[in-house]
Amino acid sequence: MPIVKCLTVVAIKKNWPLFQLDVNNAFLHDKLQGNGMPSCLKPFILEVFTIHSMITLSLSKILLVILVILDVYVDDIILTGVDLHEISALKQFLDSEFKIKVLGFLHYFLDIEVNVLLDGVISNQKKFTFDLLKEYAFLDVHSIVSPLELNHKLKADVGDLLPNPENYRSLLGKLLFFESHPDICFSVQHMSQFMQALRLPRMIAALRLLRYIKGTPELRLFYSNSADFSINAYSDSDWAACLNTRKSVSDFSIFLGDSLVGWKSKKQPMISLSIAEAEYRAISKVVAELVWLSRLLHDLTISVSFPISVFCDNVAAIHIAKNHVFHERTKHIKVDCHFIRSKLKEGFI
Repeated sequence: MPIVKCLTVVAIKKNWPLFQLDVNNAFLHDKLQGNGMPSCLKPFILEVFTIHSMITLSLSKILLVILVILDVYVDDIILTGVDLHEISALKQFLDSEFKIKVLGFLHYFLDIEVNVLLDGVISNQKKFTFDLLKEYAFLDVHSIVSPLELNHKLKADVGDLLPNPENYRSLLGKLLFFESHPDICFSVQHMSQFMQALRLPRMIAALRLLRYIKGTPELRLFYSNSADFSINAYSDSDWAACLNTRKSVSDFSIFLGDSLVGWKSKKQPMISLSIAEAEYRAISKVVAELVWLSRLLHDLTISVSFPISVFCDNVAAIHIAKNHVFHERTKHIKVDCHFIRSKLKEGFI
């Protein structure tokens, strides 16, 4: 999904057309025995283009980009580029190997609705939200204004065990598909812990989150078509947030111009001994994401201005990043220290 968001923003800013294709009757990984279908989608894509999930074709000064979503059930394609003639030729080439359905300009992709405005595009999941609320009979419930109860955190061993935990896992799986709702990212991460022994308070929290979503059906992400390609990243952490393991949670958000293209909330793999250490580990995660993003933008012929601004609200963590002397209190996070300092030294951040 970060690739989808970033590609959409770049195309809007560059005024590239965004087309959506669908492959008809293609087997994703392999042919069925005795079936006369032509090449299978994934082996064909890999053989012809030698790529991962995004293909960039540079034909002299012409750039074509194909985003192929390869999943067990999904074979959708986003196609964009500089030259409409070359895009049309590529459509014909793909149609010669597979019967493809040209769905026109990008409008509805992976449950995300895209609408074009004069100054950019907006994406929302209004239909997905309605279908989810209808499935759980929440269309007529009263909405609430916060995704989690204030200052309340779930514990692994509190409450009765759920008699049918699959209902909770199914609901949480659907909540993970809210790619236009960065406001529930932390909540979903919090509810995704300790899935092996699910208890009643977790289901209550998940249903509360549905009530919050009920009150935000019009929430949308706006991607501006301004020519601003500057990158700004914001990092934060919730120290010792997990009441069961006392591990902290890393959070970050990344903007391309004024468009939000990336965010994450994730529990840290080890216990941090201080708030500064938790904040520092959070910085290392967003810097790693920025390295990936800068390479992606380079593939899309976008020049990134360095250094990239990374914002953190912890003075001690910033001091550790800029201090070239390892002290006793920071030697156990030396790998993160080396990584962040190396990026500072080379002027990347």
